[in-house]
Amino acid sequence: MSTRIPSLPPLDIASPPPFQPQSFDDPALAVEALTALYERNTAFLIDHFAELAKGAPIKSRYRAFYPQVSIETTSFGHVDSRLSYGHVTAPGVYTTTITRPQLFKYYLNQQLALLRSSHNVPIVVSESSTPIPLHFAFGEGAHVEASANAFVDVPLRDIFDTPDLNTTDDEIANGEYIPPPGQPSPLAAFTAQRIDYSLARLAHYTATSANHFQNFVLFTNYQFYIDEFCTWARDVMAKGGGDGYTAFVEPGNIVTLAGSSQPEGNSGAVRLPQMPAYHLKKKGHAGITMVNIGVGPSNAKTITDHVAVLRPHAWLMLGHCAGLRNSQRLGDYVLAHAYMREDHVLDDDLPVWVPIPALAEVQVALEAAVAEITGYEGFELKRIMRTGTVGTIDNRNWELRDQAGPVKRLSQARAIALDMESATIAANGFRFRVPYGTLLCVSDKPLHGELKLPGMATAFYRTQVNQHLQIGIRAIQKLASMPPEALHSRKLRSFFETAFQ
Repeated sequence: MSTRIPSLPPLDIASPPPFQPQSFDDPALAVEALTALYERNTAFLIDHFAELAKGAPIKSRYRAFYPQVSIETTSFGHVDSRLSYGHVTAPGVYTTTITRPQLFKYYLNQQLALLRSSHNVPIVVSESSTPIPLHFAFGEGAHVEASANAFVDVPLRDIFDTPDLNTTDDEIANGEYIPPPGQPSPLAAFTAQRIDYSLARLAHYTATSANHFQNFVLFTNYQFYIDEFCTWARDVMAKGGGDGYTAFVEPGNIVTLAGSSQPEGNSGAVRLPQMPAYHLKKKGHAGITMVNIGVGPSNAKTITDHVAVLRPHAWLMLGHCAGLRNSQRLGDYVLAHAYMREDHVLDDDLPVWVPIPALAEVQVALEAAVAEITGYEGFELKRIMRTGTVGTIDNRNWELRDQAGPVKRLSQARAIALDMESATIAANGFRFRVPYGTLLCVSDKPLHGELKLPGMATAFYRTQVNQHLQIGIRAIQKLASMPPEALHSRKLRSFFETAFQ
């Protein structure tokens, strides 16, 4: 016998009092207004949910809206063309919805200040027409459905707005969004609901809060690198931080502060998530985040889809690869100058005919870091490092295929190494305008009879992982010393770009 869920009579929509648009010449005041509006509207939803959960009668449908920020320009006036962001290219109205303004405070202040400098027009703060889903009003880690015992007979969606995947997409970032006639153009690559979706996913996949993520990210496909990073970061903390580092955060949001060798609070065992993240923090998110993405292009796309909404300044791939040339030795480094994409996970978002260029600023930092850490310079550096095309494939057992297939393509592409993540990470960096780079270490040579066997692998990991990690950290430090406007390359921008970085 089925149980019928009673339906509610039509409900009036209850919302916070209308917010009158406000204009600002000071970006900081605009960000304060965005923060106040966001906190008011999310508190409205949370408070009404709490009342209903305690048994209050259902009298209304509750709805609150994301804040938005807008500018309007009337001139084609020239701006500083050296910058890859911070300006719009044509007259019109430009707007974007905003979420978690406290998390993005530094970023919003910077972006709005650049717009004021470029166009000298007011910054308008108002309410958008996009409802805030209840789940996102609670922020990360909320278990709204699990707490909704009072709604067993009434679908939550009848009372509150819930996430709408029909309007949560990457059309703007992919260059596919065309504003309807008479509607504003986008100011940013991601809408508020798209950002909220990724913030929730980041917490799920990495077991750390989004506010711990830093602007410089290292991705790896092996836990050995994470172990070395943790050892180094804990040593930095024990010695007082140094170089401005303030805290080290591990999965479960376990925090060790500078000057301490013991984490705060509950430091018990935490079940590691799918892609655990570790954060060596600096003021202004200027530190280093390292994520073990595991193996495969699907993971690589998933994590970069979500990290991208935080608008990092750079991400680098450090990992192992198959060396494809007989002249390479185990432990040699590979600096990717080009990518051969056979990962297939981005084919619908970024066609394979789109070239993924090497970024000079990142390449120089990586090569200089290899030289400094290894002690090799100039022509001697070629003894241990090779530059060229890195292929990324979605089949881990590609060696078992007919050699006339993948091997022929790799040879024609002049590939020097093969892995399962690097081209995906670089392609998503290109797609989302996040500077990217790849430095791999040769761990086997399957085309030349040198397979990764247990004894060989143990010796390799013992001697190479720490050095490889230190090279990545040194490269990050070099990139972090650059002003953001120099690091964010104009070659990542399309014909019609959003103003926000």
